[in-house]
Amino acid sequence: MRWILALMLALAAGLGALYGLTGGFTVLTAEDARRQDVARHPRPIPAAEVLAEDGRVLDLGQDLSRDGRIAIINFFYTRCLSLCLVQGSQTERLQEAIVARGLQDRIRLISVSFDPRDRAPGLARYAVRMNADPAVWQFMSFTRAAQREAALALFGITVVPAPLGEFEHNAAFHIVTPDGSLARVLDLDEPGLALIAAEALADAGHGAGSADRAADGS
Repeated sequence: MRWILALMLALAAGLGALYGLTGGFTVLTAEDARRQDVARHPRPIPAAEVLAEDGRVLDLGQDLSRDGRIAIINFFYTRCLSLCLVQGSQTERLQEAIVARGLQDRIRLISVSFDPRDRAPGLARYAVRMNADPAVWQFMSFTRAAQREAALALFGITVVPAPLGEFEHNAAFHIVTPDGSLARVLDLDEPGLALIAAEALADAGHGAGSADRAADGS
């Protein structure tokens, strides 16, 4: 009987630990747990200097704040011929939905390249290839390696060099508020949910929108 009682206690302890690790049995992977934690406790994004497709060098946090819209951010590189094209197609669908629903004053799209070879002309060509409306969807690349690595780590993006100058990497939609906080992470095959999450944050007052900025004279 003692060993049965000891086994039951050990099982109970194990279940308790699993309950805590899985957020009450609601997640099954470390990434799911991370995403749930982000949703509960938005994380400030690190400082990052970026190069825009028009050649301007921007502070990403300041750009988010000045713009005032909720941003749906993803990461890519222009030479990618597989995952990035799927991601670009999904983001193009998001752009169409944002415009169709009249949300372009409240929600924007940002695609950030992690490839140091991607400079302004290449970003601009890629934007044209993706049928991007510059008022809704902007393209950028990191200018500093240390800041790039810190940002990718915060966003949960893993990038591994591959043959022929390519990269293996994961992808997702990241919802970021104008104050520079990562608030939600959604799968790439869930653009609808990403838009719903972004709109919910805008409705909650996390995004001022361009109309409000114009009224403030900013």
